[in-house]
Amino acid sequence: MEKKPRVAIVVLGDIGRSPRMQYHALSLASQAKFEVDIVANGGSESHMDVIKNQNIRIHEMASVSLEGLSKISKALAVLTKAAIQFFILVWFLFKIPRPDAFLVQNPPSVPTLAAVKLSCWLRRCGFVIDWHNFGYTLLGMSHGRNHIIVKLYKWFEKYFGKMADGTLCVTKAMQHELAQNCGVKASVLYDQPPEFFHPVALKESHELFCRLDRSICDPIGFHDCVSTGKKSQNDASSDLSHTVFSTQDGDNLSLKPSRPALVVSSTSWTSDEDFSLLLEAALLYDRRIAAALNEDDSIDEEKLWIDLSNGKKYLYPRLLFIITGKGPDRKKYEEKIRKLKLRRVTFRTMWLSAEDYPLLLGSADLGVSLHTSSSGLDLPMKMLFKGFPDKCDALKALQEGALARGSSSRWSAEWMTHAFPVIQEVSIMLFQRSTD
Repeated sequence: MEKKPRVAIVVLGDIGRSPRMQYHALSLASQAKFEVDIVANGGSESHMDVIKNQNIRIHEMASVSLEGLSKISKALAVLTKAAIQFFILVWFLFKIPRPDAFLVQNPPSVPTLAAVKLSCWLRRCGFVIDWHNFGYTLLGMSHGRNHIIVKLYKWFEKYFGKMADGTLCVTKAMQHELAQNCGVKASVLYDQPPEFFHPVALKESHELFCRLDRSICDPIGFHDCVSTGKKSQNDASSDLSHTVFSTQDGDNLSLKPSRPALVVSSTSWTSDEDFSLLLEAALLYDRRIAAALNEDDSIDEEKLWIDLSNGKKYLYPRLLFIITGKGPDRKKYEEKIRKLKLRRVTFRTMWLSAEDYPLLLGSADLGVSLHTSSSGLDLPMKMLFKGFPDKCDALKALQEGALARGSSSRWSAEWMTHAFPVIQEVSIMLFQRSTD
């Protein structure tokens, strides 16, 4: 039986929170027909397609935590953690079947790139790096660009980055930076959605919000325009034939005219995403709508919320923000959200399974990215939601444009054009050597 080429994907982090590397695994296994090993930390569950694929095997490493040592010396804790991670990673890279190439996510660069390069050298494997960002710039956000640790990290990242046999990156700007400052030729693979990201049918959406009903309509510590209205509807019945967005009568499903507009954002709750921008935009929307409708602070909000839920129409809708993700700043921002006094806007934070997340995006009226960019971030929600849900031309135009772009460019096509040639060239070269 002819031996299949094999690629090992390496992520020094939670593989469940690395969708791009999971998509690499699926494309390698399903499109290229390679054997795939994933070496990564556990934590969140991977997408079910990854788990069920017979050509993919996940090897989970234990996460390293040195909280006690960090209280004594933060620098010593960082160095010790990196050393432990290095030896654990090398151990796993030698424990798996010998691959023809390693495909490693960067960042983190330390100690990942050194551990993978050593394994490549000793096991005679190809070395491919997929650059998601520059690790030293992320480190510089907390230490400052001129800190000695940041400078050492930058040298380390550049030194081992040059050693790769093949290189992928996420943008043309990063491609230019790698070429100019590192002498590295990279192929650009944009983050495109796989096929399971698509607008969902009403039945799928209704079933999703039935599953999320408690998290949306009865959250701990929140009393607002979504939780109050839904509770009033369910006083006489505890069934889930009604969600805040849709209603079911026998086999008939329909969207509620009084439903809130759903805005979805995904975040890692870190300093490279300024979540306060979204809070400020939400507050501004809420205040401007109140002013446009001549509402003052004496209004009976409880009655207003019940009227809104029962179908009373206004020119501007309620907004429900669902923010998904895990990260260090989540609790801090949840406390800020609780302190906001919002009348027509509410927030929910949650972590969804890899299967439910695409359904949520496919059900959303608007998606918002909080990643900082040089051009800044514009959130024109008051313009977009005027006349929601039926007379909302600006929002519909935006949705149609996103759908047109999404249908013309999918992950599988982009991967075959830009990533597969790089991985194939490296892996086949080493594969042929190993069979000679």
